[in-house]
Amino acid sequence: MFNKKKQPPIKSLIAQGTRIDGNVHFEEGLRVDGAVNGNVGAAPEAASILVISETAVVTGEVRADHIIINGHVNGPVHAAALLELQPKARIQGDVQYAALEMHQGALIDGQLRPLLGGAEKPTLVLAANNQAVNS
Repeated sequence: MFNKKKQPPIKSLIAQGTRIDGNVHFEEGLRVDGAVNGNVGAAPEAASILVISETAVVTGEVRADHIIINGHVNGPVHAAALLELQPKARIQGDVQYAALEMHQGALIDGQLRPLLGGAEKPTLVLAANNQAVNS
């Protein structure tokens, strides 16, 4: 569904073993392997992708167009286009998304809130068989 558009490149990395205390603002793409104590947000003007890897811990708000999580997020998550939750994803906070793909094993301790464009229902993709389901 979202593969029709070319993804922005990941140009920045917060490496494993690195800890940032403060907010992180980025353009295009960011991969987090370390720890961030603060909000992580993409510039709203352009398409963006954020990858939070298995070793990452983010304590704060997370905001981007396309978000892939396989680590820990303690705070709200806002995915303007697609949120992908990998098997080791752990979220403590409310989640807003336009489309959601959730793998078995991912956990959310918070409310799921779809971003509705008009009156339509959001698209959910079952990770086990990649079939779209209208909720």
